[in-house]
Amino acid sequence: MTENLLLAFGLTALAGLSTGVGSAIAFFSRRTNIGFLAAALGFSAGVMIYVSFIEIFPKALASLIPIHGQTAGTWYTVTAFFGGIMLILLIDHLVPAYENPHEAHIIEEMSEPASRDPRLLRMGVLTALAIAIHNFPEGLATFMATLANPTLGVSIAVAIAIHNIPEGISVSVPIYYATGSRVKAFWYSFLSGVAEPVGALVGYLLLLPFMSETLFGLLFAGVAGIMVFISLDELLPTARQYSAGHNSVYGLIGGMAVMAVSLLLLL
Repeated sequence: MTENLLLAFGLTALAGLSTGVGSAIAFFSRRTNIGFLAAALGFSAGVMIYVSFIEIFPKALASLIPIHGQTAGTWYTVTAFFGGIMLILLIDHLVPAYENPHEAHIIEEMSEPASRDPRLLRMGVLTALAIAIHNFPEGLATFMATLANPTLGVSIAVAIAIHNIPEGISVSVPIYYATGSRVKAFWYSFLSGVAEPVGALVGYLLLLPFMSETLFGLLFAGVAGIMVFISLDELLPTARQYSAGHNSVYGLIGGMAVMAVSLLLLL
């Protein structure tokens, strides 16, 4: 796995810093293509759900069952899967925010007059902090997936990058309202994505020296849980907020189909 380290760090940085892409879109654009954004978020959810259940969870089983037996290996895998979900739930519970950090925002809001309200600055900073903390396990997920399978890592990195674009907008809007500065809005948004490569670095420094088939299986099952929760709690609800029709569902099915074909081509 170590030969994929550089790629793993690169993909994690690309996925995380796409929050800055969302802010840049808000900076340069004047309208939101909500149909495309809903479909893209649905596509991202489709990729993540499909690979979690079809590729990542079975790989975790394949790592744990030969070592611990059918019954214990399956129990360990299922427990780690829900452990990943509980990690995100715990973050949701502990991280303060004035509003849902995944609330859908549109670029047109950036054209409205800034209110220069310091309370909005605090809200924007806390939103950026909340997103940064949420991004930390996503960085670990991208990193671990790339180490195990670079092709899989690319797919997950693209899915998470799409997911981070509207988060960049959600940080930019309140910061812009509070300061009137698009530059500050961009940098706060950009920095909120740095947590993902930091998550990868922590994974490298703390986990890789102790890596074994058992630890790999547990981490991979936890990654599957993390990605399923992100898809169901963040991606699909946000896609539905943007969508005026069935774009989010079409995107979901399209993401599953593209992921299925890409995995079939690797057989």
